[in-house]
Amino acid sequence: MSTSPSKDKSSSDTASITRRSIFFVLLLGLAVTSIFFTFRGLSSPRGMEQAQVAREIARGNGFSTKVIRPITLWQMEEKHQDEEAIVSLKKFPETYHAPINPCVYAAVLKAVDGGNQERWKMPQKSNIYQLDRIIAATCVIFFIIAIGINYLLISRIFDTTIASVVAILMLFCELMWKFSQSGMPQMLMLMLFSCAMFFLWLGIENASNNRPVITPVIVAGLFLCLLILTHWITIWIYFGFVIFAAIYFKPRGIIAGALIGMLLVLVLPIAYLIYSSPTGSLFGTAYYAIHNGLGSSQDDIMRSLSPADHELGLNSLLINIMATTLGQISNLHAYLGAILAAPIFFIALLHPFKRHALAMFRWPLLLMWALAGIGMSIYGLKDESMDSNQIHILFAPLMSAYGLAMISILWARLGIAQRIDSLRHAHLIMIVAISAGPMLLSIPHDVRLGLRAEGIGGFPHWPPYYPKAINHTLADNTTAKDIVISDVPWAVAWYADRTCVWLPQNLDQIEKIESLAIEQHTPVSGILITPYSFNSEGIMSIATPKGSYGELYPLVFNVWGRMALAKPFMDTHEAFKPLSRRYQHEHPMISYGFMTYYSKRPVTQSFD
Repeated sequence: MSTSPSKDKSSSDTASITRRSIFFVLLLGLAVTSIFFTFRGLSSPRGMEQAQVAREIARGNGFSTKVIRPITLWQMEEKHQDEEAIVSLKKFPETYHAPINPCVYAAVLKAVDGGNQERWKMPQKSNIYQLDRIIAATCVIFFIIAIGINYLLISRIFDTTIASVVAILMLFCELMWKFSQSGMPQMLMLMLFSCAMFFLWLGIENASNNRPVITPVIVAGLFLCLLILTHWITIWIYFGFVIFAAIYFKPRGIIAGALIGMLLVLVLPIAYLIYSSPTGSLFGTAYYAIHNGLGSSQDDIMRSLSPADHELGLNSLLINIMATTLGQISNLHAYLGAILAAPIFFIALLHPFKRHALAMFRWPLLLMWALAGIGMSIYGLKDESMDSNQIHILFAPLMSAYGLAMISILWARLGIAQRIDSLRHAHLIMIVAISAGPMLLSIPHDVRLGLRAEGIGGFPHWPPYYPKAINHTLADNTTAKDIVISDVPWAVAWYADRTCVWLPQNLDQIEKIESLAIEQHTPVSGILITPYSFNSEGIMSIATPKGSYGELYPLVFNVWGRMALAKPFMDTHEAFKPLSRRYQHEHPMISYGFMTYYSKRPVTQSFD
């Protein structure tokens, strides 16, 4: 007796609904776990910087920041050197970050009244800043949308089976969840890039069927322009897109010209407005980020009032780029989220796919990825897979789709599925198990740890960040007019809501900033030192004249003298005695003084 087609269809629909329901339950469960149970606060300095810029926008202060880089002060002084105007330390223009992500955060913070610092004061029993959760939840929403867009796109390129597996691989990609918790814009970028690729696919599909292509290609270009305005390094992706469009799409001259025109009309004026006006440079302070790849360190030059002392490694330019490129290749699996199928994309380039659009779509992906790799080589990936310049992750879903297709083709040629029907999808299950295994195995431990941490208010990212001390002790012992100097200005600006200058490179630069602050009646109230400086590298490499904090080692390593029960370094070093007298109230903000605030006034409130 045969089964009726209607029953088969009903059974298939029920199974499909069940699978989707399980997926959405898992997605919701992981999102809740990420935001509430395993969350330790924003993990990235760049994420905190963009969050505090967003708060200033939400308050109606424009694209301004409370993080003051000494190099920006130098740029502004150079621009106004023929004028009598004094560079203001208040409502300081933001000249480093691209605008879209802070503007998105600003809309969210405006909706929750995030500009009201008193309302969002951290409870005494909590170690996690609640606005950190708001920012992370925003990133998670973008991540979820990106999963949906990639499912729709890959199901059009291949089929729903490969699209579903890619969605599962994204769901259990630990790196993507880490980016969601960092505050960095990678998940917004992933969503915008996926939208651009959706319309690029439509353009290629239309071209293969002799249909008009200009509308989808222009829409793809629009999304990539938004991507550039989210992170400047993605302009390298746009270059790859324009090159492919100029070669493949017809009419070539018109489409390529339109894409270049979009870049000039949509991106260039915004960059000019937010960068050139305050600094006189079209690239603003963001230009000096190139020192992360071709110089000694981006941090070093950002902390300097004298950029002439920092030279780019142009003499060994090709060697530096080649070394960084080889590093990217060797760590490509990690950069692509440790998804096993993603690197197999490069093998799939050798396969002659029968469908023209399917075969052609690989080449813009390869071209955009290759140029993005050059950009990352130039600007550096110091923090490896979690670096703010890391954009390999944007290509992971589509590369995984091609990798899965290639593996499926090879699996079919083995003939195993034809002999044993139950093993038809064994290769996909194995790939999911290997790729998702590390995250799945760590989730129970992380949840148990998170539940245990609830009793003490959660585990912050210590070292170097202890938000409660900054949000309470530092904020309560300073006023809105005060300036703070610190090695973690992003944390001070975000958690304490105070204007903070990044710790300069030497005493002369500290004194220059103090003089500038006094002229504006916004005095420097104190200096905050954390493990970010004295524990970021080997002690011997830092405490040398050419080290990151070499000239300031008596200040930065003062805590080690106290730990050794020795006389404070600042009191024994003749040059630092005046600084010690100006900031005579030395206050440990956490046990043993690993976060120390050197204040001009007695610190009246503390907890630990």
